[in-house]
Amino acid sequence: MDKAQSYTTEDKATGTSHRAVSLLIFRVSNHLKRQREHQDIIMSDSKSLFVLHESAAGYALFEVVAFEEIGALLEGAMDSVTQLDRFSRAVKLKAFQPFASAEDALVNINAVSEHACTDGLHDFLEMNLPKISKKAKKEGKSPEFALGVIDPALATAIADGLPGLSCRSDDTVREILRGCRLHLTHYVKVLAGGSQEQAQLGLGHSYSRGKVKFNPARSDNMIIQSIALLDQMDKDLNTFAMRVREWYSWHFPELKDLVKDNYMYARCAAFIQDKRSLCAGGETKGGESTGEEEDGEDMKEDKLPGLIEIIGDEDVANAVVSAARTSMGMDCSAVDMVNIVNFTQRMVKLAEFRKQLASYLTDKMSVVAPNLSALIGDTVAARLISKAGSLTNLAKSPASTVQILGAEKALFRALKTKGNTPKYGLIYHSTFIGRADAKNKGRISRYLANKCAIATRIDSFADEPSSIYGQKLRDQVEERLKFYETGAAPRKNIDVMEEVARHLKAGKDAEDEEMEEAEKKKKKKDKKKRKTGDFETPKKSADDNEDEEVKKSSKKAKKESVDVEDVPPAETPKSSKKDKKKKDKKRKSKE
Repeated sequence: MDKAQSYTTEDKATGTSHRAVSLLIFRVSNHLKRQREHQDIIMSDSKSLFVLHESAAGYALFEVVAFEEIGALLEGAMDSVTQLDRFSRAVKLKAFQPFASAEDALVNINAVSEHACTDGLHDFLEMNLPKISKKAKKEGKSPEFALGVIDPALATAIADGLPGLSCRSDDTVREILRGCRLHLTHYVKVLAGGSQEQAQLGLGHSYSRGKVKFNPARSDNMIIQSIALLDQMDKDLNTFAMRVREWYSWHFPELKDLVKDNYMYARCAAFIQDKRSLCAGGETKGGESTGEEEDGEDMKEDKLPGLIEIIGDEDVANAVVSAARTSMGMDCSAVDMVNIVNFTQRMVKLAEFRKQLASYLTDKMSVVAPNLSALIGDTVAARLISKAGSLTNLAKSPASTVQILGAEKALFRALKTKGNTPKYGLIYHSTFIGRADAKNKGRISRYLANKCAIATRIDSFADEPSSIYGQKLRDQVEERLKFYETGAAPRKNIDVMEEVARHLKAGKDAEDEEMEEAEKKKKKKDKKKRKTGDFETPKKSADDNEDEEVKKSSKKAKKESVDVEDVPPAETPKSSKKDKKKKDKKRKSKE
């Protein structure tokens, strides 16, 4: 027994020592492996290494000049990169190209985030990196330098743009770029003094704004909130209407039989208030008089026109007045009536706000999704957008998803029980499915979902919103309904789309012609004004007018004197001219 125990004790000690030795061997092998990897990195860095840093101010190209120093930095601690004196001895700035403007910076950073090499980056690298010989390119030899990039996908794009260039993206490059980012203001003095932080802040705002892609004209979030509020208000108004009917019926029970509409009933209750105000002479049931016959008559005459205006029917208004005289309802105290009237007025205001919200939703849908709303209506279209989450999400959904959107529970229940899947979801509320026969409901819902998908994609990705496509798609659904009823063949989709394209092109050409004609008319008017001198002159003061009159009078006097001086001398008579001619002839004959 003692021997067995001693053997087990020795075995345990031996096992423990073996585990300790194996753990020590594992640690030593890992250390040697790391050293070999580090030596491989140093050997790979024996050829020139350049690193590219993309900052908010521009592109910076650094050259690693002391590989031993970099090796020491990486072998020691990662915090050693923060030591400027050691890092600046190992890494030198090769070139820096600032962005021309904020727009240029945004374009370049967007391209970098999408792993694309822009023309500016291509030219910058081609200009500042060592030249690769054509012979090396043909033979496929790797150049004597490498470019370090932090993003492997961007490194691939740069290598594709610059054939023969060797790009790398590893831990060494990442640590070097960490130091470059940290000490950038030391290398580029212009960025010191807060300029780098300002550039980062401005570019960050622009980049985030571009990612959010907020467009006021396509604010589908407002549609989602509006339709949710509209549905909630419909429920609340229905509850409040039932409460008003029950509450006011204790005082005037006959009114609910005469006025069926909830909104009209609430307006009538708020307008009538106490039913005795409608009784002639202040009489109630049993002929009891209130003692104010004249006042009651005046009240009746005052309230009857208003009641006719609310109800819109004179006979119903007179029936309400006659019912008030023989009403079986109980009398209410002043405090109770005030509470009833206050609640009724609040319900009326809420119903009016609901109408305003519905008109707002219609206007918003005509801007955000005009084709979809023209196809299936504003409310159903808004519910589809709300269910999908956004107009873009709805546009990305296939027609099969649009068809059953809103019937997810029934779909998964059918899949679980292996039953029939639902034929329609929210589009069931469209008028087309209600008009179709029972056997054609599934077919028309599938066709309608197809057209909804087309209309949504046009609304989401079209540059100029227009409802023409939605109207034509609606006509196609109508033709499909007729085809199911009568068998009349509908038009082909391609013919309808070509017709819409021609219509849009003709409208655009007409607009261009109108613009050209307006410009021509404007030019003609300007020419006429220049010829006639009908340009508006500034108004002159009284002193200026007096000076002008003095100048005009002096000019007139000068002109008259000039006219007198310029009068030609009187003509000599013709006879004297003839005598002169005769004398000249005589002289010639004598000679």
